[in-house]
Amino acid sequence: MNDWNSYLEEQKKICKEYDSLWKPINKDLKVGISTDLNLEPLNGLRHNSEDGTTGWFIWSGEYEEREDFFKPICAEHLIEKKPEVIKYLGLDVGFRFLLGKENYEDVWFDKKISEI
Repeated sequence: MNDWNSYLEEQKKICKEYDSLWKPINKDLKVGISTDLNLEPLNGLRHNSEDGTTGWFIWSGEYEEREDFFKPICAEHLIEKKPEVIKYLGLDVGFRFLLGKENYEDVWFDKKISEI
């Protein structure tokens, strides 16, 4: 699957499963990603969108408090880099996900993020 629209039903299903409103993003806006997305675990969290961004930040491995930790990428280009995360990008502001080995998946709402 390399067509953005083919992921929309999966997004709705994830939102329903985790009791989130479906808040699809504009695929032409930016997502913040860490340089290396091949480490474990894979994390994502959604802030409010601003300045041409989706509000999503995605990283792998341990988070580092560096100004250059996240690089902007057009959301649609994530299909090429990490297609498995696209189904989570319809989750509402404040939601997080964690993906790990052996198909580990955790999705939860973090109220602190939604209040930023």
